[in-house]
Amino acid sequence: MRERLLRKLEYINKWRMKKISNRNFLVILAFVVGIVGGLAAALLKGMTHFIASALQDDVDWHYKYSVYLVFPLIGIFLSVLFVRKFLRGKKLEHGITPIIYSISRKSSRIEFHNIYSQIVTSALTVGFGGSSGLEAPIAYSGSAIGSNIGRFFGLSYKEITMLLACGAAAGISGAFNSPVAGMIFAIEILLPEFSIPAFIPLLISAALASVISKLLYSEPLFHTTTMGWEVEALFFYLLLAVLVGIYTVYFSKISQWVKNWFAAIKNPYNKVWISGISLGVLIFIFPALYGEGYITIQQILDGRFDAIVKNSLFSDYKDIGWVVLCYTVLTLFAKSIASLFTINGGGNGGVFGPSLVMGGLIGFAFAFGMNQLGIVQLNVPNFVMAGMAGALAGVMHAPLTGIFLIAEITGGYTLMVPLMLVASISYFINRAAMKHSIYTKVLAESGDLLSYEDKDRTVLSMMKLRYVMETNFVVLKPDERPIDRQSDIIHSKRNIFPIVDDDGKLLGIIYSERLFSILLDEQEGKDKNFAVLAQKPNDIILETENMEVVMTKMNRDDVWILPVVNKDDQYLGFVSKSSVFNKYRGLLVRQGMYLK
Repeated sequence: MRERLLRKLEYINKWRMKKISNRNFLVILAFVVGIVGGLAAALLKGMTHFIASALQDDVDWHYKYSVYLVFPLIGIFLSVLFVRKFLRGKKLEHGITPIIYSISRKSSRIEFHNIYSQIVTSALTVGFGGSSGLEAPIAYSGSAIGSNIGRFFGLSYKEITMLLACGAAAGISGAFNSPVAGMIFAIEILLPEFSIPAFIPLLISAALASVISKLLYSEPLFHTTTMGWEVEALFFYLLLAVLVGIYTVYFSKISQWVKNWFAAIKNPYNKVWISGISLGVLIFIFPALYGEGYITIQQILDGRFDAIVKNSLFSDYKDIGWVVLCYTVLTLFAKSIASLFTINGGGNGGVFGPSLVMGGLIGFAFAFGMNQLGIVQLNVPNFVMAGMAGALAGVMHAPLTGIFLIAEITGGYTLMVPLMLVASISYFINRAAMKHSIYTKVLAESGDLLSYEDKDRTVLSMMKLRYVMETNFVVLKPDERPIDRQSDIIHSKRNIFPIVDDDGKLLGIIYSERLFSILLDEQEGKDKNFAVLAQKPNDIILETENMEVVMTKMNRDDVWILPVVNKDDQYLGFVSKSSVFNKYRGLLVRQGMYLK
């Protein structure tokens, strides 16, 4: 039955290839990706909030924060258990970084299981109180939908990449009910070089996902009434931008430290215990850390400034302004730790949502603190929204996404100028301190990042040494003489010969010009063996070195070809500029087709 279905689908696809061009078919598939992405976003939001409601609504508030000590632990444990038992050895990655890596290194291929595994694990993690966001998992799930649909229909790399981006845009659009922000997110993060036709599939997918998600799960993320902003407050928006930018640098740096610390823990269940218990303690002290944290931000936007302290251990002091301010600052830094512990301890989620919450808390603390001083009276909700845009712009290096996302989900288009200022300044501060975003830093360090600022370096980083290494060379032994290998030397199409001992170690090289001189001149070196005649190469290439290092060595010594050895100095082959340039041309064509 399954084989018959596959044959039928293959027949339909062949008919489609004859009747419908890939360009037009891509638009049709963008509709499909948008609908499925919207369904996935609605499903994830519904599952997460169902779990959270089931855990909270039936528990009296006088003691429910005590049981929060175990909820995050249970959620992360169930997430890890799902991966180990149901995925059976398949790797579950989280965040936006693996999506970017799949574009750079895996021909935009994302494993099928990510369509559902991202939804299940993130719903368990966040629903049970994990302090992370749902946006990265749904973007990953949407990308997997687009990637697998494109591969199923046998589309090219650039077309699969476009559908992958459509899926990510659909996921973000469905999660926030913000189609413009979803489209801009895909362009800023996944498609840094794009052409105008790329807008069409992205617009279709993002718009459809937003409609589907709104039909199935109509609850808005935030709702607020924006009264506009005053020019007199511009100086304070600039101060806020600097604070947010500095905080995003701190968060970017500490995220790498926490990731490395958890990476040193090999047992996955030890990570669960450490992260789960730590989260439980943090949530017990700072209840606002439970789950995504959007509820607290909404309460602040509604003018309930004491909400962050209410129901906490310090609720008796909720009417004291400076207690609220200090507690907010502590919650802010606790949020950074809680979100990173959730993600790296085995739970699934991203820093997209936590960035919004942290930015909102910074904006609230800044405006509320200024009001407490009595020097000025600032509109607190406006500064909360501006802080959210600035944090997203700094952490993700995506200022346009931050601006339009906050404008869409809050209806705050009248705040466009403050959003633009805070987002752009925060972005430039983070960019000055951190060349790469939290998503791309690891890829840049490993040479796996597509960069359009330095295309030569990017194309070189895409090459693997083993694909440009040539091995069809005549190998000479150290105890042999030129006369012994005369026939092989004369008929070789190469002008260089490696001299290798019985253990496979490279002893040196010799060029054909030198060998022909010996063979034609009876007096020159006839009786000398290759151990004596061997020349030391200008340099050698280790099999583990990247192509940027290879070209640096070649250019430094102005040589055209160098031998390749392993860590034991055993000969493997040669790499030449000719083979590198041929591969370079192929990759340059492919990169040019990325979004032609």
